Amino acid sequence: MSFTTRTIERVAKGTATSDGAGVRLLRVLGTPQVPMVDPFLMLDEFRSDDPNDYIAGFPPHPHRGFETVTYMLAGSMEHRDSVGNTGNLRAGSVQWMTAARGIIHSEMPKQEDGLMWGFQLWVNLPAADKLGDPRYQDVEPEAIPEQALPGGGRVRVVAGRFGDAVGPVGGVATSPLMLDVGLPAGSTVEVPIPAGHNGFAYVFEGSAALGDREAPLPRGQLAVLGREGDGLRIVAGQAGTRVLLVAGRPLGEPVARYGPFVMSTREELEQAFLDYRSGRLTQ
Repeated sequence: MSFTTRTIERVAKGTATSDGAGVRLLRVLGTPQVPMVDPFLMLDEFRSDDPNDYIAGFPPHPHRGFETVTYMLAGSMEHRDSVGNTGNLRAGSVQWMTAARGIIHSEMPKQEDGLMWGFQLWVNLPAADKLGDPRYQDVEPEAIPEQALPGGGRVRVVAGRFGDAVGPVGGVATSPLMLDVGLPAGSTVEVPIPAGHNGFAYVFEGSAALGDREAPLPRGQLAVLGREGDGLRIVAGQAGTRVLLVAGRPLGEPVARYGPFVMSTREELEQAFLDYRSGRLTQ
């Protein structure tokens, strides 16, 4: 059966910034160049072996109206929230937190030195779900299946399906696909993507030729995928590659966002700030 790869609509570099209490990171989605890829609002990569870049962490802060996803590659952080959840985010683990009507949480380093590396992804919620109940999925590394590829590659399946492997994250309104694709030099994989899903790919190790582009994209480049085609073809560069591939069902709804809140209208956004200031955000 022939495979039609999706085209690459846009390529963008990440922007250096900081968040939390001064954690240095690279923002690759949610920038002026790529404001969002519906339903995905933001993708940050944090990566440093200098504790001054991460030790202050992300002290307690509020969210309403969307989901935050933390995927750890190296290091360890502790999650605590106003619903009573706690979790240790260690290398290879994922935390999928549905803030919905409101949650206050923190993510603080559980190390004083060494490499801290991972991603935080923001996923929008449908308007009908924005004031629903908060939910927390804490997934240990051992629960994330890996699908081996010919030639030594492998795909970690956080959400969605690849081959026989089904990701442990479930019950998400946008039916996401989230894959960590690792390939040795010169190898190729064709990754199916559900029809109608929007998506993007981020090269975070080595280099890779993506979709209809023959020239490899280096580390730190985000590629926004076109909507047509069976999936994405990934060809590893000379040093191999590692690619974060994310896709989801677009919502096609208005987005009003500011700081830690993502709602559908300005009035709902103002109400979120009012509820937070008055202590009603999580009620």
